[in-house]
Amino acid sequence: MDFTKATILITGGNSGIGRGLAIALSERGAKVIVTGRNEASLNETLKDNPALSGYQLDVTDKDGLNAFAASVVTDHPDLNVVIHNAGIMERENVLADVYDVDVAERTITTNLLAPIWLTSALLPHLRQKPEAAIVTVSSGLAFVPRTDSVTYSATKAAIHSWTMSLRHELRSTKIAVVELAPPQVATELTPGQSKFATAMPLADFVSESVGLLCADPTPSEVMVQRVMRQRTAEATGNFDQVFAMINPS
Repeated sequence: MDFTKATILITGGNSGIGRGLAIALSERGAKVIVTGRNEASLNETLKDNPALSGYQLDVTDKDGLNAFAASVVTDHPDLNVVIHNAGIMERENVLADVYDVDVAERTITTNLLAPIWLTSALLPHLRQKPEAAIVTVSSGLAFVPRTDSVTYSATKAAIHSWTMSLRHELRSTKIAVVELAPPQVATELTPGQSKFATAMPLADFVSESVGLLCADPTPSEVMVQRVMRQRTAEATGNFDQVFAMINPS
């Protein structure tokens, strides 16, 4: 899959990793369409990057998502790549007197159901293309969870599993299925995360990831070196060590 010549839809492309990927892929020659729930940050992204086009979209609105899918393929009939980047990460306290299940429901809907819904809506269109790709964004926490973000970690593990199954099911088509698994990156996915000393600089993450994504051939898993300790933790027998590092006592 040649991403430099593709027409790419990136959900959550108005900030953080999504915005970084959108700009970098556009600079490499791709035509990039972004969505964002926050109208102000979306408009700012589009103003600062006139090569991008965009739509305001709440991916948790199933009916709105289906309507958007129909609209975007009409507006951009050459669309042949979707990157499911939109996601949320919230802290949870399962020992609280009242466990806030609303957090879990929001996280599952945004991180897991929305990519499934949008893929279903776009699949008939993508199957008509001579070359296409579906890119999911999981996380290093798919492989070694962070326990104070229990539902976030679970949704990313589910996305990893769903991606593997989708790849197998689409093996007879011309649609590549790629998983992008970030480590902790210096964005505002969680408050203050962009300032964490342990977070990978966003520019470094985007540069390494886009280099892998645009490689020939594109790997089925796009994972920067920083995340490999988590990706290989179980296979290398280091799971307990990495788990303890992520979840100190």
